[in-house]
Amino acid sequence: MTESASAQPREFLPLDSTAQLLTRITAQLGTQLSHVSLNGTRRPPMHRTIRPAPGATIAPALVAVAHGSRDPQALRTVVKLLDRVRELRPGLDVRLGHIELNEPLLPSTLTGLGSGDAVLVPLLLGRGHHVKHDIPAAVAAAPALRTTIAAPLGPHPLLVEALYGRLLEAGWPTEETVSGSSAVVLAAAGSRDPDSAADTRRTARMLSERLGGVPVVPAYASAADPTISAATRALAARGRHRIAVASYFTAPGRFATAAAAAAPGIAAAPLGAHPAMARLILHRYDRALAGQARSGAHEAHESAVNGALLASA
Repeated sequence: MTESASAQPREFLPLDSTAQLLTRITAQLGTQLSHVSLNGTRRPPMHRTIRPAPGATIAPALVAVAHGSRDPQALRTVVKLLDRVRELRPGLDVRLGHIELNEPLLPSTLTGLGSGDAVLVPLLLGRGHHVKHDIPAAVAAAPALRTTIAAPLGPHPLLVEALYGRLLEAGWPTEETVSGSSAVVLAAAGSRDPDSAADTRRTARMLSERLGGVPVVPAYASAADPTISAATRALAARGRHRIAVASYFTAPGRFATAAAAAAPGIAAAPLGAHPAMARLILHRYDRALAGQARSGAHEAHESAVNGALLASA
């Protein structure tokens, strides 16, 4: 280095530039942390294809099918729930598709899978129109993809466990301190499909058992009766004045907000990213795969029998 070069004056960042630099560093750090899951592992993007090790069996992708909502909390809640699913099953390709109102929409998610294999798990709580019509229609529009549609999340004991947990978080008393005037309204979205109503009633019975026999009455935010307010009044007329509302919704949204507003007392949060919900999603995925395997074995057996009969003919 020459003497003239070493004599060049050093440039120092002014204080305001230093502050701006720290601000940029903080912002970048926050962006990086947003990609980290609860257990410290990096969170995969919603549409990243996970490449297995050479020779490994490729498990079908799990496509979680959410309804969608204009409430910004809904998408954040579902993403957090799917993060829990990924933590329970590292390496599984978990994707999200919405029926309406939010991106990515289900047809786009299915198109992104190309000609692979997928199990669609509805993040829906009963056998309503979306499960029976909308999801099969989306699958039919993606004929290159080999798909299996799992059962909706409800009814199931894990779902009841999540409902019970949310009630406790909201202040529901323990079994030892529940009074004879206590009751619960199970607030659901509502559907004109009788199978959906039957599923909600079954969940109400299961929740009642979990609560030690406390009456649980299903009520609806739309499309079915009774309304939440009507159910509350009917319980009060029977001497049940300590009434809690259990939120039978996967994520926040308009109906969940209306249900909480109608609660005369305790209002539980939506099921959201409760650990039991993540376990239930994987249970539905595994059951769908097991059913697919049984179906394939049955078809292979029939094919072998038919082949033997043809050979002996």
